[in-house]
Amino acid sequence: MFFHKKELIEKEVKIDEPNPRFAQLLLEQFGGATGELSAALQYWVQSFHTEDAGIRDMLQDIATEEFSHLEMIGKLIEVHTSNVDQTDAFKSTLFAVRGKGPHFLDSQGSAWTATYLNEGGSMVRDLRANIAAEAGARTTYESLIQLAPDSGTKETLVHLLTREISHTKMFMKALDSMGKLTDPFFGNIQPDSTVDIYYNLSTNGKDERGPWNSDENFRYIADPMKEKA
Repeated sequence: MFFHKKELIEKEVKIDEPNPRFAQLLLEQFGGATGELSAALQYWVQSFHTEDAGIRDMLQDIATEEFSHLEMIGKLIEVHTSNVDQTDAFKSTLFAVRGKGPHFLDSQGSAWTATYLNEGGSMVRDLRANIAAEAGARTTYESLIQLAPDSGTKETLVHLLTREISHTKMFMKALDSMGKLTDPFFGNIQPDSTVDIYYNLSTNGKDERGPWNSDENFRYIADPMKEKA
């Protein structure tokens, strides 16, 4: 059961003056792949994939918070497109055709699609997908913050970026509680004998080495054409 409380979850949205061109960029976090709608729906659906009451509760709490973030982005878009419908700036944006306020479009005008959602298979997979989703959202927010036209908009976006970091920490702790934070073997099928092999498949230059191919967990095959695993 959901109830809508008629106030924003955290910050009052204040701007210096409307900027419809920036509002079009904000659509990326409303109806885009890394947006708040995508996150809210992804985490909500995932909550039904686990029997762990604590992880289910966490996913539903974060999903609900993401819906509130969608509301904040929607409000930002609303105020940035208010009372500017006759300006050249407004006429140069998607809002000239679609109207004021948020729409389920990204910043380029592509409609939101459920193919943005990454869920299913196992809770380990879901939680790792969520960490990636939060990283994508944070990257988008960082770009928006750099382009923000006023301090009020920037303050709201910094808060939303901060909560992406918070959610990432929660997902990582949930994985850790399952003993799966760093464990790559989370399925039911045992891997074959090539699981520890690193193939050097580049030539005509220095062979770069790192912990991903040189510690005790890997067998480094310098020349796969000559050597057999």
